[in-house]
Amino acid sequence: MGNKYQYLDPELFYTNKNGVLHNIPKIDDEKILIAFESFKVSKRIEELLENPIEIKDSSSLLVIHHHLFQDVYQWAGKVRTVNISKDGKPFFEGERFNMGFKYIDNLISEYKVINKTNRKEIANKLAEILDSVNYLHPFREGNGRTQREFLRLLALEKGLNLNLNPPDNKNIYERYMKGTIESNLNILNDLIFELIETTN
Repeated sequence: MGNKYQYLDPELFYTNKNGVLHNIPKIDDEKILIAFESFKVSKRIEELLENPIEIKDSSSLLVIHHHLFQDVYQWAGKVRTVNISKDGKPFFEGERFNMGFKYIDNLISEYKVINKTNRKEIANKLAEILDSVNYLHPFREGNGRTQREFLRLLALEKGLNLNLNPPDNKNIYERYMKGTIESNLNILNDLIFELIETTN
């Protein structure tokens, strides 16, 4: 499974010459920045676990991203201004974000009217939303964590728990990654249906 991103950022808007992302604490060592980012974002995720926000529409992606990364990046909660590809496969073009966000809004509207007892339909629509949000890839960094939290909060609105990255189950994360990278709705649908469970 590949994991190589390419960015078109000749003006170094996001990174310094060594490729380290510009960050609020001005860390210039990539390994230290990764550790700092992981610590801060984990704390912010805990806050959303305690005080979940309501998903109104696709703009909630920006709200979540800002909340998670506000301690790390000045551009937290702002869509990327560079185009991205992974292993040669491009993500959604930033110039067309408006269209992409509107499409996700439609998916969310469809999700909102699904009966909360219909888990099969819920899982199917959540898989479709996840695939679309992943292809949109609206941020320079932090897309995976943002979209997993986005899905968790959508499931919560139906009275369901959904953890796509449990710390004690690497297999789930690997299936999630395979499904998103390959844009495989069958994998994502099966995984989400398997994981969603009623909240206590």
